[in-house]
Amino acid sequence: MTPVELSRTVLHAVRRAVDAGELSVAVPERAVVTPPGPGGCGDYATNVALQLARPAGQTPQRVAEVLRRRLVGVGGIADVVLTGPGFINISLDEGDGGAVGVGLVAEVLRAGGRYGHVERVGGAVVRLHCAREVRAVVVGEVVGRLLRAQGVTVRTSAEGVEPRWADVLGVRVDRVESASAEVSVNVRPVPVADPDSLLALGRDAGRWALLRPAGHDRVRGGAEGLVQREVNPLFRVRYVHARTRALARNAADLGFSAEPGALGEAGALGEAGAGAGAERVPPATPATLAALGDHPRVLAAAAEHRAPDRLARHLVAVADAALPLLPGVLPRGGEKPSAAHRARLALAEAVGTVLAGGLSLLGIDAPDHI
Repeated sequence: MTPVELSRTVLHAVRRAVDAGELSVAVPERAVVTPPGPGGCGDYATNVALQLARPAGQTPQRVAEVLRRRLVGVGGIADVVLTGPGFINISLDEGDGGAVGVGLVAEVLRAGGRYGHVERVGGAVVRLHCAREVRAVVVGEVVGRLLRAQGVTVRTSAEGVEPRWADVLGVRVDRVESASAEVSVNVRPVPVADPDSLLALGRDAGRWALLRPAGHDRVRGGAEGLVQREVNPLFRVRYVHARTRALARNAADLGFSAEPGALGEAGALGEAGAGAGAERVPPATPATLAALGDHPRVLAAAAEHRAPDRLARHLVAVADAALPLLPGVLPRGGEKPSAAHRARLALAEAVGTVLAGGLSLLGIDAPDHI
């Protein structure tokens, strides 16, 4: 059961509770499921009970208990535990554990760069307006991309856009005009103290420097944004993406391609012996799958809160989780490509897909070679 499938399962439980008269609420469009936070347990958690409590006229704990009874016994779910004010913690069936990774990786590869995007028709137009300031314009443009990825119709405008902002940073808005009564959101992050130093970084490093800090934090420019070493978070993200692309090319040279498969058995790495293969299965696999599964939630939250920095930090987390996995993707020595190699290649390609899609939303290039 993938996070998307689990979200649908939770919504189905809400719908069944409504049909049975246990809850009197409108069924929400989505139920966000994430890795459990502090105090939580299991594989995933959802706060849907807290979301529904007020419209239902019941306490969050009561709503959570109603949904818990509906979720227990559903195929693929081993246990449901309530914690805190009404969080629902879900443990997946261990027999389904490998299928979780398989389904998630297949889902990412199937969706490609649109993994985590939402197709939605209708709704009001959101009008974003930016001050005549380089950071405001870049943040506003990216917030527009994030909202469009969530199916929202967006129109962007700015008090002004200097030609060099467009030339260096590639920034574009729909209109250059003064604010009007139709504006839905004014985008006003803390201004940049020295725009020239940011523009000197070029498009990719300049955008990253503007977008990674939260809107209420100051931007720190400087040559460190151009450092091609692991101390630079943008370099790590782009390096891991380039490594995943190189692995795909190398695998093609060896005559095999990606195929989502079970990732749990270390000894399945190759027919040359489980011992050597077992050493090459880093414990980072669950963290990588959790980060990939969390991507749709991060995109939704970044759009909702007009916060591109959430996406930037998430891409760093994905890259850092995946990096230890990459050395064990290809066969070594006399090993022949096995199902496990194909599965690990599929996981690596899923990581690259998420990183490329996220960087694209930020307006930053994802190179195939570094």
